[in-house]
Parts: sequence; C-alpha cells; structure tokens
Amino acid sequence: MPLTVGFDLDMTLIDSRPGIHATYRELSARTGVWIDADLAVSRLGPPLEHELAHWFPEELIPEMVAAYREIYPTHAIAPSLALPGAGDAIQAVRAAGGRSVVVTAKNEPHAKLHLEHLRLEPDAVIGWLWAEAKAEALREHDATVYVGDHLGDIRGARAAGALAVSVATGPYDEEALRAAGADVVLPDLTAFPAWWAAYAEGAASLA
Repeated sequence: MPLTVGFDLDMTLIDSRPGIHATYRELSARTGVWIDADLAVSRLGPPLEHELAHWFPEELIPEMVAAYREIYPTHAIAPSLALPGAGDAIQAVRAAGGRSVVVTAKNEPHAKLHLEHLRLEPDAVIGWLWAEAKAEALREHDATVYVGDHLGDIRGARAAGALAVSVATGPYDEEALRAAGADVVLPDLTAFPAWWAAYAEGAASLA
C-alpha cells in the first residue's frame, strides 16, 4: 500500500487570508454589521461558524454562513496564493509513489476551487472536518502523516494515529507547535521534500 500524506489547506498549502479578508469585508458591507477582518484572518483554522459567532447572534449564524459562502467564490479564490513549497510538497509525495489527500475544515467545493485555481493536484479532497474529526478521513485514506499549521491539526493527526507534522506558517510558531505535541515541526513546506525523502526511505526499509 502506498504511503499517504494528508495536508491541511488554509495556511498550510495556501495563504487564503487575502481572499477571506475580502469576503468578510463584503459580508460586513452587505449586512451592516462590523466585522474585524484583520482579526478574523489571524485565527483561521476552526470552522466558519466559530468565527461568525463572534459577530452575529446564534440565530443568524446559518443565514450568515450561506451568505458568506455565496460571496466567497467571487472574492476569495483569485487573491489567495499557494504558500512556498506547496506544489513541491505534493509532488514529492507523488514522486515517491505516495498519495496526498487534503483534509480541511473548509467546505469542500471551495477547497476544490482553490486547488484548481492554483493547479495543486492532490489525489483526494475532503472538506467540512475540523480537529479530531479529521481523523475520520485520514483513517479512511490510510494516511500515516498529517501536515498542518494549527493545534487542531495536531489533534486530528493524533486521533488518526498519524504522524503530526506541523508547519509554522499559520497562527502558531515552532515553539508553540512543539509544545502542543507535534512530532515534526518545519518552518514551512519548502523543508518538506527533504524531510519526506528521509521518512519515505525509512518506511520502505521497514516494509
């Protein structure tokens, strides 16, 4: 069975902050409700509902989720860029005969739009999963490694029995990621291919 690596999306493979910032600004303009877009994009990771709860009463959250998702494709896809090393990380897994799956809390259609726009081509994309819930998809795809930027990603990897590899491109620095129990901490995905080559070689020797 080929080695499978799971990747988070926001702030792991892509910098979605510019697009999400623009989407929150537009939602604020449409609703007349102040949303601090700078603050919102500083804490990406949890599901959309968590962030909207800071700005809207509970009974309006479903309506605001729908409005946000309607706005998102027009405002968020084009401004969001691949993070350094994202394409090379996916290609490194493929070159070693492995598979890559993106497991994200973002809704799946928008995740796929980002990946298609940036020409990033994982073998599978699974959305709507956060923290420990990510273990469901990781186990289903037999992922032995999960790469993310958030403490919730570490928890997801742990729940799946996968190696937790963290990149310090999101809201947490390397020290915080180590303290949270990451097995491997990289500054960003440019360091992933070298680490992966050594990991894949070691896994092959044990097969």
